[in-house]
Amino acid sequence: MINRDINTQEAVEIAPNIYWVGMHLKDDPFQCHPYIILNSNESILIDPGSMIEFDETIRKVKTLTDMKNIKYIVLHHQDPDLVAAVPEIEKLINRDDLLVVTHSRTSVLIKHYLIKSDYYEIDKNNNQLVTSTGFRLDFHTTPYCHSPGAFVSYDPASKVLFSGDIFGGLDDSWDFYADETYFHKAKLFHQEYMPSKDIFNYALNKIEKLDISLIAPQHGSIIEKKYISGLISNMKNLDCGLYIEEKYNKELVDTIKELQEKEEALKERDMLLFEQAKRVDISEMLGNIAHQWRQPLAIINTTVAILQEKNSADILQKDDVNAKLQKMEKSIIYMSDTIEDFMNYYRPDKEKSWFKVNNSIKKALNIVHLSGNDERVKLNLYLDDNIEIYGIMNEFVQVIVSILSNINDIIDSKNLANVNITISLKSDDYYTTLSITDDCGGIDDKIISKIFDPYFTTKHKSMGTGLGLHIAKMIIENNMNGFLSVKNSNEDDGTQIGAKFIIKMKNEN
Repeated sequence: MINRDINTQEAVEIAPNIYWVGMHLKDDPFQCHPYIILNSNESILIDPGSMIEFDETIRKVKTLTDMKNIKYIVLHHQDPDLVAAVPEIEKLINRDDLLVVTHSRTSVLIKHYLIKSDYYEIDKNNNQLVTSTGFRLDFHTTPYCHSPGAFVSYDPASKVLFSGDIFGGLDDSWDFYADETYFHKAKLFHQEYMPSKDIFNYALNKIEKLDISLIAPQHGSIIEKKYISGLISNMKNLDCGLYIEEKYNKELVDTIKELQEKEEALKERDMLLFEQAKRVDISEMLGNIAHQWRQPLAIINTTVAILQEKNSADILQKDDVNAKLQKMEKSIIYMSDTIEDFMNYYRPDKEKSWFKVNNSIKKALNIVHLSGNDERVKLNLYLDDNIEIYGIMNEFVQVIVSILSNINDIIDSKNLANVNITISLKSDDYYTTLSITDDCGGIDDKIISKIFDPYFTTKHKSMGTGLGLHIAKMIIENNMNGFLSVKNSNEDDGTQIGAKFIIKMKNEN
C-alpha cells in the first residue's frame, strides 16, 4: 500500500517546482519514476520512461505545464525503461531547441531509439546545465552504475538528487516514500545491477559529499534526508556483482582506479593554474599601482616645486607651508591606502568567513582604478549593504577584479568613452546574485563559449595569459558553491549592447 495517502493518480510535488509524474504499476516490483522540474519555458523532464507509462506521464505533465515548455530531457542511462518514450515525447514538445541531456557514452547508444533532438553531453559541458533563468543542475558521473556513461543529477537549490539506478529498490508492496526498512528492498537491486563493491563505492563517495535533502531514484521509493546517511553507510558494505566473472570485474575496478587518478591529476592541474594566474596577476596589479600613483606623485612633485620656488624667492609663508604639507599628506595617505588594498588582496587568506559583498566590490573597484570620477566610465551601482556571503573574501575580490579588468581591456583596446558599467547585487531565499554589465558591444558569438577556457585570450601573448576568467570560474564553482556565466545583452532589434557576467552563489543555511 502507498504510504501517506499519496495520490499517485495525479502529479506529486516532492520539492518546490519538482514533481513525480510516474505511474503506479500494481504488483510490479520494478516501478519506474519520471520527474519534471518546472522552470518557465525551460522546464526539465527527467527519465521520462517507456511506452507503458507514456499516457499517464503525459497526462500528469499537462496538468502542470504545456508540453512546449519542456526544453530539456535528462537521460541518466540508455535502458528502454527510461528512454523508449522519448521519440513520441519529442513530437508532443515540437521544439527545435529541445535538448537531450546525457553523457557522450550514452548518446552513441540512445540514437538507436531514433531520437531526433540535439544532444547536450554533460562531459563536454563542465558537468553542469545552467538555464537562461539561472536554474542549475550539477551532474556527477557514476561510471558502470550500471552503465558506462551513468551519472546522477543534483539541484543545489532544492538539494534534490535524481539518482538514476542508484538507490533503486525492488519490492511488490511499493511505498512512495522510503521508511527505515528500505535498505532491505534496495539490497537485492544493487547486488544484481551494480558490477562491484569498489565501483559502487566510487559513486557513493561522490554522492556522500553532497548536501542532499531528498533522493529521487528511477526505481523504488523516494528517500528523505533522515534515512540518507544510514542508507549510504549500509550500501557501502554491500557485495555487488557476485555473478560477474573475476577477470571482467578486475577490468572494471582498474577503470575506476584510472578515473580516480585522472581526477587527482585534474585537481593538481587546477592548483598549478591558480598559482600561475596569481603570479601573472601580480605583474598586472603592479601596473595598476603605477597608474593610481601617477596623479598623487604629480601633485607632490608640483607642490614641492612650488615650495622650492617660493623659498628661493624668499616669499614662503608659514600658512603656505602648512597648506602645501596638508595637500601632500593627503596624496601620501591615498598612496598608502592603495598599497594597503593591494597587500590585503594578496594576503594568503585561506579561512572562510562571512563578509559583506559590498566591501568586496569596493575593494575590487579600487584595485582596477574604477570610480565614479573616471571620465571614460560611468558606474551604476545597485548594491545592498546587508548582503553577506560565506567564503574567502580575497578570492571573491579576485573574481570581480578579473571581470572588471576584462572590461577595462576592452575599453582600452577599442579606445571607448562614455562607457556604462552596471553592478547589481540582490539575494533571495536560494541565491545571492551579482551581475556586472557593460555596454562595450558584447562578446563575439564565436568565442563567448570559450572565454572561461584556460589560456584563452584575445590579447597579444605579451599582455595576458588567458587565465584570469578561468580562475575566476574555478573560485566561484569549486570554492563558493556557485556558478559564473556570461551572456550578451541585446536591444529589441537584436543589436548587441554589451556583456553581462552573472555570479550566483547558493545561500548557506
